[in-house]
Amino acid sequence: MERKDVVQALETALTDVLERPVTGLRGEVRLFDDLHLDSTTMLEMLMALEDSIGLVVDPEELDVDDFESVDTFTDFVLSVPLAPSPAAA
Repeated sequence: MERKDVVQALETALTDVLERPVTGLRGEVRLFDDLHLDSTTMLEMLMALEDSIGLVVDPEELDVDDFESVDTFTDFVLSVPLAPSPAAA
């Protein structure tokens, strides 16, 4: 999976979770401060990404720094192995 694919999946997940269009995300966009995410919406976003791209996250591996910005979250997603997505199965 490439960086642009992760950002696109993130935009789709955030659009669903926040129930408003989220497009054109740039790397410096801060997830909590700029998009006003909280712990509940972050969890919902992770679950949406699990369904869409096969993101599997061990809660013990989560670090708040990984959720600072679009760039840090994208780096995190690219660093963990992805399960095959249901669409690919």
